[in-house]
Amino acid sequence: MDSFSSFFDSQFSSRHRWNYNSLKNFRQISPLVQTHLKQVYLSLCCALLASAVGVYLHVLWNVGGILTSLGCMGCIFWLLSTPFHHEQKKVSLLMAAALLEGASIGPLVELAIKFDPSHCLLLSLFMLYNMLRYCISTAELYSSWLVLSLVVLWPLVVFSGAAMLARRREYLYLGGLLSSGLSILLWLHFASSIFGGSMALFKFELYFGLLVFVGYIVVDTQEIIEKAHMGDLDYVNHSLTLFTDFVAVFMRVLIIMLKNASEKEEKKKRRN
Repeated sequence: MDSFSSFFDSQFSSRHRWNYNSLKNFRQISPLVQTHLKQVYLSLCCALLASAVGVYLHVLWNVGGILTSLGCMGCIFWLLSTPFHHEQKKVSLLMAAALLEGASIGPLVELAIKFDPSHCLLLSLFMLYNMLRYCISTAELYSSWLVLSLVVLWPLVVFSGAAMLARRREYLYLGGLLSSGLSILLWLHFASSIFGGSMALFKFELYFGLLVFVGYIVVDTQEIIEKAHMGDLDYVNHSLTLFTDFVAVFMRVLIIMLKNASEKEEKKKRRN
């Protein structure tokens, strides 16, 4: 019994023993995989820039809509069907898909700007700060893929970093649970579109969907690492995976901010 309890005590202490040096310990990730991750996050950073340009184009000329959504899906399918040796073509398709995706979510961002510009202003300043930081320290970024990941916004950095610092395959088992959660969201959305929804159901879909896609950031990061260890070094496809996760999280966070701002406005009107 003592040996049994001492075993679990040692396991618990080893799992919770943390210091700053453990943050820099990437012995489980080979140099080849680290280089691959550097390419993934650099491509992801460029895709986010292209998406921001797409949002800006919609704000200027109102180009976002069904056509840009269909164009984005077409670029994604074309990218996934393109072999990796056509590297430049795949990168171009990734940038085109990101640009069209940005134009597609442009109406939501434009609504947020009109409703409460302060939220979008803070987000834009934070993105500009990260991009300037990337441009200033380019040489350092090429020597450290972890610093390069800081260019991407904090939700992606925090949860993706947690997956990279964890043990190999530690979070991959969550993939089944997340797939079940995603299917629940799809069925709820289908049922609400037919039978009508409620505010409580909308809030559940919103926050539960945010939780699911944050989990996908963790699982997809570890899956990318495992694929790279097995020889799959298609960094463009892997960047696309994280980009879709980020867009899903970003849209839900923006909707939550809009909903909270509208509720505050309603409370102010009732008081007045």
